[in-house]
Amino acid sequence: MKALVVLTLSLFTVSAFALPRAPFDALAVKTKSLPVVDPDYDFEGIVKLSNCSGSLITFPGQPDTAKGIVMTNGHCIQKPGGYLNPGEVWVNRPIKRKMQIFNSKMKLAPINASKILYATMTNTDVAFYELEETYEEIASIFKVQPFTLDSNHPVAGTAIDIISGYWDRGYSCDIDAFVYKIREGQWSWTDSIRYTSGCDTIGGTSGSPIIQRGTKTVIGINNTHNEKGERCTLDNPCEEDENGNITVMTDVRYGQQTFNVSTCLTPDFRFDLSIRGCTLPQ
Repeated sequence: MKALVVLTLSLFTVSAFALPRAPFDALAVKTKSLPVVDPDYDFEGIVKLSNCSGSLITFPGQPDTAKGIVMTNGHCIQKPGGYLNPGEVWVNRPIKRKMQIFNSKMKLAPINASKILYATMTNTDVAFYELEETYEEIASIFKVQPFTLDSNHPVAGTAIDIISGYWDRGYSCDIDAFVYKIREGQWSWTDSIRYTSGCDTIGGTSGSPIIQRGTKTVIGINNTHNEKGERCTLDNPCEEDENGNITVMTDVRYGQQTFNVSTCLTPDFRFDLSIRGCTLPQ
């Protein structure tokens, strides 16, 4: 941990696909040792995990009395032994995990996860934690309002912000295009979001929400970038089209879709993968 005292920009060269190699435990580092919170972004509802970033999200129509939900990447859940395997899905798994959330005054407050509602690295890269605290309690005690997870497919050209609780900084760019398939190591993700320049995300930004600029609406989740120009290897995702043709784009960043989560929710906002029309991996 001694090497973590000096946090310079040189640390920002680490992988965007950052579990477990992010350079420090973000919850163990004193706030005064970190750079000042990026003043250009509103961090209310942004979550800091030990190894990744996240956000407090709500589904449209969800009551304030419900337990809060934090969204991050599936590769951030700290599975014993490594990452989730292709085809592996976790649903309603009890778990204890400490997190911190930025409040309306840009200060951090503690929150606690008690369950993984859903997690996968197949077709997408997403995990949803259920908190011990309700939205009502979080709003009352910490003065935090959640983001809303959009149930509509985003549009190319949309102006976006990506805000990282791990690094206390944000990025701005546009949605460049949607990629038929991204391949990275043994994983593949469909209909992925490619960014224009400006969203130069780095290790620890994994799990950051993709926010429609000027709103509290989350339209995707940040997860990876090609670091060295390698072909479809870990930390070097490649693009595959409908005909199986591979394209490698060095230093390009990607996020994953989240709009289809709503297809697997019951009327009382529980995950039910048996619902007709549910498009999440089961």
